[in-house]
Amino acid sequence: MKFVISREALIKPLQLVAGVVERRQTLPVLSNILLVVEGDQLSMTGTDLEVELVGRVTLDEAAEAGSITVPARKLMDICKSLPDDARIELALSGQKMVIKAGRSRFTLSTLSAAEFPNVDDGPQAMELTLSQAELRRLIDKAGFSMAQQDVRYYLNGMLLEIAEGSLRSVATDGHRLATCRANAEGANAAPSQIIVPRKGILELARLLQNGEQPVRLVIGSSHIRAYVGDFIFTSKLVDGKFPDYQRVIPKNGDKQVLGERQELRQVFSRIAILSNEKYRGVRMSLSSGFLQVMANNPEQEEAEETVSVDYEGESLEIGFNVNYLLDVLSILSSDTVRLTLSDSNSSVLLEGMDEADCLYVVMPMRM
Repeated sequence: MKFVISREALIKPLQLVAGVVERRQTLPVLSNILLVVEGDQLSMTGTDLEVELVGRVTLDEAAEAGSITVPARKLMDICKSLPDDARIELALSGQKMVIKAGRSRFTLSTLSAAEFPNVDDGPQAMELTLSQAELRRLIDKAGFSMAQQDVRYYLNGMLLEIAEGSLRSVATDGHRLATCRANAEGANAAPSQIIVPRKGILELARLLQNGEQPVRLVIGSSHIRAYVGDFIFTSKLVDGKFPDYQRVIPKNGDKQVLGERQELRQVFSRIAILSNEKYRGVRMSLSSGFLQVMANNPEQEEAEETVSVDYEGESLEIGFNVNYLLDVLSILSSDTVRLTLSDSNSSVLLEGMDEADCLYVVMPMRM
């Protein structure tokens, strides 16, 4: 195989595909990406057996067909180091890949394309379409609440729920929950739920750059596949049952607090400085028209600040992990936020006044 390509055309898809490849691998071929040339098309594939990404590039010049795998990181580092306007020639010479650009020449080891694993996607069950911007919003608005290395493996990912013409994202780590919904074409079949692993969600989010361009999701029994421009993304699904998130959302809160989002965010950030570094707890004391936020730490240091809020009701004191509150206030875009509470032992429900399709729940802390 042999082809010529500009650095500019190669670098972006190569970075995205190589991003899927894990640095530490049990199988040597999983450190490589698969290069396939057919006609004027170059396709690049990276996988870690959980997630697979295929990127396609149209070549300007006639190419010699073939397929081979080459080390992902080394190829990417070589391309990044070349001048922006470089023309890169890649040619297979025996068992080596020879890369030439200007006066530079590199020789990379290869492994046979036959060794490269194929992620089997199985039969498809459903197909949805929505804009890249909407899918990116669903991921961004909920993704920060995904667990990272929880023994409850089904929390280390995001629930996607398809029902009644909409797609809903839900994530929780057991201490907080985030959910957001968007309209989606084709989501009118019987309601269903899938769990996409954390890495799959993060890699998919990296692809969603072109706003109003559509993304087509094909969902099977064990995989989800997304067609995004010149890329085909595939991820295995988590085989597990996600908690009933509807039961976690407080329904009977009788105390509502309206506050200015940026002001609350700044107050929490300041008070957090003197909170316990391990537990990150802050106390909130509500009284008519005011919210007092307090924190202390084992060094006997204290911080407190009072902020004006729209609240009429009985006094209430409750504790929270300040990081969880700051995460929500950072991801919301409304100027005004509503906090709904019932008592000092119950979760708080947070909503942006202009974002009715996103809900956030944070569990209280004993202080």
